[in-house]
Amino acid sequence: METSVMAGQYRATLRIPGGELPFGFELVRLGDRNIMYLQNGAERLAVEDVRITGNTLEARMPGYENRITATADGTRLQGELLLVKRGGNNQVIPFSAEHGAIHRFFATPTASTADLSGRWAVAFVEADDKTSPGVAEFQQEGSTVTGTILTPTGDHRYLAGEMRGDELYLSTFDGAHAYLYRAQLAEDGTLAGTFWSGLAWEQAFSAHRDEAATLAGAPATAVRNADAPLEFTFPDLDGQPVSLSDPRFADKVVVIALAGSWCPNCHDEAAFLAPWYQRNRARGLEVISLMFEHFGDFEQAASATRLFREDLGIQYTTLIAGISDKDDAAKKLPQLDAIYAFPTTLFLDRSGRVRHVHTGFAGPATGEHYRALTAQFDALLEQLLAEG
Repeated sequence: METSVMAGQYRATLRIPGGELPFGFELVRLGDRNIMYLQNGAERLAVEDVRITGNTLEARMPGYENRITATADGTRLQGELLLVKRGGNNQVIPFSAEHGAIHRFFATPTASTADLSGRWAVAFVEADDKTSPGVAEFQQEGSTVTGTILTPTGDHRYLAGEMRGDELYLSTFDGAHAYLYRAQLAEDGTLAGTFWSGLAWEQAFSAHRDEAATLAGAPATAVRNADAPLEFTFPDLDGQPVSLSDPRFADKVVVIALAGSWCPNCHDEAAFLAPWYQRNRARGLEVISLMFEHFGDFEQAASATRLFREDLGIQYTTLIAGISDKDDAAKKLPQLDAIYAFPTTLFLDRSGRVRHVHTGFAGPATGEHYRALTAQFDALLEQLLAEG
């Protein structure tokens, strides 16, 4: 069937409570295949499960069950984004795209005298009027602003937007995150604004410049008894029980990631762990990902995990551990005092004792933070391997 969905560059928008959330994508035809490249700042993320039938486009986001479905009418696409959420609380977000448009927020940018480049200390306002910390890393060229925001649970990946006068606009859609930021720069150099995530989350925030800003002091998972070997048994994707005490893990350094296929920062960590495991498995490394999925149904959880494995090239062990709830995860692993983030990563020595716990994951969008974290993972592995 001849298609009326045009290849090329698109400016897409999602309609959320904060207004239009823009992002770019390019639709490319390679023989009988279609690939959609999501564009957010420096990231160009390939979506390879794209089906076009006549004037209808359906694109499943890589490693997720989220999908865009849209119908072409001339140069426009109209449809919806389905975000699969825990407990069946799925979000259906209006989606539209215009072929040939390349701007992010505004077709005609305006010059800005403000330069946000650098590091900022961020405070997100919680429901009880307390604040939670963040660290923003911004780069600016002309009016174009890119960067990310780190939080104790992970980072907001690749944000892109612009300064327009004294107002900051940032957004991202990367297959899972649907984030929109709007803020105003005050005369004293501080920022204040609102952050929206999808249809269900709105949060005020403020920020000030601080090149020494860190997330030090944020809650982190700890082990109740560091001298006792960690123990668990969970099913693999075929429903067969796998225990940490199984012979394949004996006398190995084992890295355990508490993760979920729905979690963007878990995707970033798995993109690092997959080749890392391949490079080091012959040296005595094993990696286990305990998957906490949106679905209580085992087959649904296993199906979502298979997509996660396939899209990220994972060859290490993945087990279905529970639902995507931090309290549930803590109950499943009572040797840990609490779970604050997905992912949470445990480093076990050859005797099965937990030697280090890392809460969250700073992905590639964070630049030097990502390089420092992956260097720390390398150093921990070398230390544990060397202990023999």
